[in-house]
Amino acid sequence: MRISLTVLLVTSVSLGACGFVRDSALNPGNWFGRSTSEQIEVADEKPVNPLIPSESGLFARIRADEATYEGRPFDEIVSLKVERVPGGAIIRATGRADRQGIYSVRLTPADEDEKPVKGVLTYRLEGIKPDANTPVGGTATREVTAARKLTDQDLRGVRSIRVEGARNARVARR
Repeated sequence: MRISLTVLLVTSVSLGACGFVRDSALNPGNWFGRSTSEQIEVADEKPVNPLIPSESGLFARIRADEATYEGRPFDEIVSLKVERVPGGAIIRATGRADRQGIYSVRLTPADEDEKPVKGVLTYRLEGIKPDANTPVGGTATREVTAARKLTDQDLRGVRSIRVEGARNARVARR
């Protein structure tokens, strides 16, 4: 009788402590919180002449033959979630386009190395617009979700993940 009462008392105290761990930083599910929206700074870029090669050399032609991604940033980033998985995390971003029909949607890294800058790992949500005019449609028909898996090594030194669109950006912080 004493042992069962002791076991019952210990388990009830242990279950009461679960509420504390649920909201603490010890829980891996809380490592990246909810995302927040931020304004995007529009940078004036100088026009680039496509007829002037940016690279030259013996193997420049081979690199030029590789397919390039022609995606454009989404109009607005609606949501951003970072979900912990064994061995890393999955970034899931939902964007809203200005028209229907966007395809080949990707989360492309802001820099080629895909390394964090001052603890911030930045991506752009991009998609390819169709050649023909498409209807505008409702907001639900213009929303598209893209995801990207990161390993624990990729997340080393990352304090926040930022996904940018044309008009706004969303940030999820640890």
